[in-house]
Amino acid sequence: MYIGTYSIDTPIALAPMAGITDKPFRHLCREYGAGWAVGEMLNSDPTLRQTRKTLRRSDFEGEKGVVAVQIAGNDPVQMAEAARYNVKQGAQVVDINMGCPAKKVCNVLAGSALLQNEPLVADILHAVVKAVDVPVTLKTRLGWHDEHKNILTVARIAEDAGIAAIAIHGRTRTQMYKGEAEYDLIAEAKGRLKIPVWVNGDITAPQKAAEVLRQTGADGIMIGRGAQGQPWLFRDLKYFAEYGRLPEALTVQECGETVLRHIRDMHGFYGERDGVRIARKHIGWYIGAMPGGETVRREINQTDSAAAQYDMLARFLDQLKDHTDCWMCSYR
Repeated sequence: MYIGTYSIDTPIALAPMAGITDKPFRHLCREYGAGWAVGEMLNSDPTLRQTRKTLRRSDFEGEKGVVAVQIAGNDPVQMAEAARYNVKQGAQVVDINMGCPAKKVCNVLAGSALLQNEPLVADILHAVVKAVDVPVTLKTRLGWHDEHKNILTVARIAEDAGIAAIAIHGRTRTQMYKGEAEYDLIAEAKGRLKIPVWVNGDITAPQKAAEVLRQTGADGIMIGRGAQGQPWLFRDLKYFAEYGRLPEALTVQECGETVLRHIRDMHGFYGERDGVRIARKHIGWYIGAMPGGETVRREINQTDSAAAQYDMLARFLDQLKDHTDCWMCSYR
């Protein structure tokens, strides 16, 4: 699979998720086999470029792979300038967000709210593609609401504008993340397009990934929520794609070491105050389904100390080895 001149040997991507796919998590997912990873969404508003949040999200130092930066906004001129700015900062690919369903994004007519205005979609895509000399990609949904799924029109507009690849989540904005993702329109879009297509939505197991790829004919899969609490999913996806079966399960020891390293990296990246706060959700995803995990999660969430958070988690993971040899996994 190619995006512009960039070859993707493993077409399994980590989807951009604001507040989740930061540098520590991208590095972790790449280590486990993700062949593509897009950074967290950046607002195209130039007045926000020097905020602490934006500076952290713009930190790609040491990125192991192609630097893909996602931008969001609703003004073609501002989006074009944001693309130019980020390319100057080192972006090798610019991704445009037309899929985020969050109210705070849609209320300013950005993200998936743009799908209501096809002429504006075209203006933004053309403006950004013309503004930079790097590949521009698009992340989007089936449409704004269930009665108007216009992905086929949006996909055609994207290809005509020069978009290098498109990632499609199999839900409308009104569905948010409820119900089940649908793939029929993604398959139809793939059949009509010459550019690569990522399929996204509800892909939480290697078996499901293989099924969705067969159904859609997509060039690659993009994993979002499925990676939360299990970055090793990418390892299993890659192995299953190559051999048609799951690899040997990882042990509690192996996964525990990864979890602790991830938490330590977040503390280092964000500092103690923010690192502890942001790590809480990841800890919940990691241990929530483990025996006694929910109780320990609540206890861990009471501390504001990075050292205490790490030590409490380490003790739980060490004790977990007395209950099971392999890390719990829903698809085994």
